[in-house]
Amino acid sequence: MPYPHAGPTGLGQIAQQATHVLYQHRLVSTRQLHELITPHHTRAEYLRRQLHTLRDAGLAEKVGRRVSGQTELLWWLTEKGANAVESVGLLPQRPYRMSPEAALGPLQEHTLATVETGLSFVDWARRLGHECGPLDWSPETAHYYRDDARPGEELSLVPDAVLSYVHTDTRAKQRTLLTFFIEVDRTQMTIARLAAKIHAYAAYHAYTPSLPAGRGAKNGRRTSTTPAWRHRYPAFPRLLLVLTGASEARLARRIADLRSLAASDPALTAAGIRVGVTTLDQLRNHGPFDPIFTPVLGPPEATDAWLRPAGTAP
Repeated sequence: MPYPHAGPTGLGQIAQQATHVLYQHRLVSTRQLHELITPHHTRAEYLRRQLHTLRDAGLAEKVGRRVSGQTELLWWLTEKGANAVESVGLLPQRPYRMSPEAALGPLQEHTLATVETGLSFVDWARRLGHECGPLDWSPETAHYYRDDARPGEELSLVPDAVLSYVHTDTRAKQRTLLTFFIEVDRTQMTIARLAAKIHAYAAYHAYTPSLPAGRGAKNGRRTSTTPAWRHRYPAFPRLLLVLTGASEARLARRIADLRSLAASDPALTAAGIRVGVTTLDQLRNHGPFDPIFTPVLGPPEATDAWLRPAGTAP
């Protein structure tokens, strides 16, 4: 069970869990909900009944889409459902509200691909004896920063997801909390734009905010000695790019092109951030701790989600 407390009253445990997952991730298919919440059930029939109970109560709504000649249902919370989850107070409040228009709109596939990426981590955590649950990633969390290349502007970095994962090494009796920035690319953006996204992470890594004036301050401000990210994370999260939406051959070419473009960015090469790229199919089929990631910077030696050079400690 991903959380021990009750959700909206009058619902079964599975329905309560579904409301929380839908609130956090906005739009989720029946299959994804089944794999996230009831993987121990061979079939999804019970979950489907619970979802239709939510719809009958006015808490959730659905829309169908065609996949491989069959209709797949996508679910989201209504305003009433979102308010019910917020009234319990277990999850950080999210201002976003899904609508039938948005559920059928151009962001549908990207939202589902982001959920599929998180689901892959959850699935492999179960297989490997690690910890990562249906609520352990948060979509589109803003991080504010400034970039020396764009003086005077306050910028916002919004990862597709920030995912927390507890890696357990039973032999060493060691548990490590890993945090990942996740960016999902469905081959909808140019390589230049994807490289610019990585540049934004490098700028956020380097950003040290100004503080109110104090003794010895210049121009009425003084510079902090602590980067902004340290107020949120004990270590700077690894950045994982997950590509989908094209053939493996085309995605491999995109990875090669991205590496070439990233190598020409001096700010990026000097930043010292860990960036790896893989495909959604590889992530689903092999898991994040097989060598499925290609470093965006440095030698193209395949590595796992630790993004560590061969022979080095995490």
